[in-house]
Amino acid sequence: MQRFMKKLGIAVFGVALAVVLTACGSNSSSSKSSAAGSNLDLQTSGTLTVGLEGTFQPYGYRKDGKLTGFEVDLARDVAKKLGLKVKFVPTKFNSLIAGLDTNKYDVVINNMSETSERKAKYLFSTPYIYSKSQLAVKKNSSIKKITQIKGKKDAQTTTSNNASDAKRLGATITPTDTFQQSIELVEQGRAAGTINSREAFYAYLKQQPKADIKLIDANGEIKTQKIAAMFNKNHAKLQKKVSKAIDELRKDGTLTKLSKKYFGGDVTNK
Repeated sequence: MQRFMKKLGIAVFGVALAVVLTACGSNSSSSKSSAAGSNLDLQTSGTLTVGLEGTFQPYGYRKDGKLTGFEVDLARDVAKKLGLKVKFVPTKFNSLIAGLDTNKYDVVINNMSETSERKAKYLFSTPYIYSKSQLAVKKNSSIKKITQIKGKKDAQTTTSNNASDAKRLGATITPTDTFQQSIELVEQGRAAGTINSREAFYAYLKQQPKADIKLIDANGEIKTQKIAAMFNKNHAKLQKKVSKAIDELRKDGTLTKLSKKYFGGDVTNK
């Protein structure tokens, strides 16, 4: 009898241990992402909340109602590297930085260039795009050089680095909300041109090959821009984690793969 009770006790202990281990495994799985971001001061525990425009192909846009694009896939891959879920908060470009200031999201991943003015107030990850600028004008435009935009109307989202470049070149800014609207104003003759990255124009022309625009290189008049994820300054730990994830995605070839998929070439290296 004593031997039987001893065996029974061992059996009961074994079952209890199995239940405990199963529960621990379940808790570990369910809390993995939460634990991964516990020291990152995220808006939502276990989730990387990303601010983006969501209307700018191929960076981030909707296809069949779902967000997709280079930066959308990049954000998902970064979150995966960090052991986090990802949540996107579509926001108009001119309000993106204000949303970062009010902690509407943890990070902005939306073709944000690393300027000296922005670096004074915000943190940036390691760059994931090295961008060169071009000027788009109507095909029959007399403009041959980007410097000839001086004194003419240039369609730009007002808080973008492209607007700053246009002003420096002497253009008068015609405010727009989106890249698409800027192109439309040029095609309609309501603006002489619009400045943007070559990758943005390439992607647009891939989708709209009959667009009534031609592209003019900056030829050194505008510096190559570093495009990176943007954080407010209380997110230094998150900035470092995201930078490390981007470096890993560059080394394993993911950045190049995404770039070729959405831009038709590699725009992620210097």
